[in-house]
Amino acid sequence: MKEIVNTNNAPAAIGPYSQAVKANGFLFISGQLPLDPASGMIAEGGIEAQTRQSLKNIQSILNAKGLKLEDVVKTTVFLADMNDFTAMNGVYAEFFTSDFPARAAVQVARLPKDALVEIEAIAYCK
Repeated sequence: MKEIVNTNNAPAAIGPYSQAVKANGFLFISGQLPLDPASGMIAEGGIEAQTRQSLKNIQSILNAKGLKLEDVVKTTVFLADMNDFTAMNGVYAEFFTSDFPARAAVQVARLPKDALVEIEAIAYCK
């Protein structure tokens, strides 16, 4: 059985997908663009601001199910430019400070809305 998860505290899906799906003890969070949920606009300020906003969106979705970043077991970071990896990683380390989740980071040809980063996550639901 699966449960669709949505919150107004994160950007609405911009296509035929859910913000997250809970199934078999895990929460699968769709890739989060750095969209401000109130304005729908990409966060201004470069890769650092965009990474921060993507991770805040993930936090909001986790919070909707009573979860925290500490419950995240895997993330995937999609970067428009791998040269932004170090800056992204610096912000990422502000959010994940210990017992780090597994992670992959890849460069992609292009992201929706020409974002610089998109991050997806999988969390364990206790």
